[in-house]
Amino acid sequence: MSKTLSKLLATIFFCASLFSFSGGAAMADTDAQKIDAVKQMFDAWNKLDWERAINMFAEDGVLHSVMQDPINGRKAIAERLHILAKGTEKLQLQVKNMGIINGLVFVERVDDFVFNGNHGRVPVVGVLKVEGGKIKEWREYYDRHQLESSLTGKKE
Repeated sequence: MSKTLSKLLATIFFCASLFSFSGGAAMADTDAQKIDAVKQMFDAWNKLDWERAINMFAEDGVLHSVMQDPINGRKAIAERLHILAKGTEKLQLQVKNMGIINGLVFVERVDDFVFNGNHGRVPVVGVLKVEGGKIKEWREYYDRHQLESSLTGKKE
């Protein structure tokens, strides 16, 4: 066997042993990578690029508006986002503050949107867990009544 092939095989076995030793887990995302993943997700929403947004969720990802039951799995999230997409004419997730606390990305923002001809602005706090560059869990906190009033055009 040539020296080059021997070195290549040794490198492959070394890398495989490291992967095995780590339990098969990929290295953890850095804080910067987590923030970048969230920024990319928000960019997809702002551009109404729903397929890109869907694919940024982990296969077993969770989208949870905390006043409702969580949506579990990329397929279920896709179904919900396709419904949202039908009425959304404009959407801007306007980030006010973003940072990492205990490995989670916290985002204070205002969602400015037009849905079925109705304009709304709703303050939101999102908490996102990022793993492997994908959104594993996204929890949303907002005034549900304010959101529903804006979506339907029923102002108080």
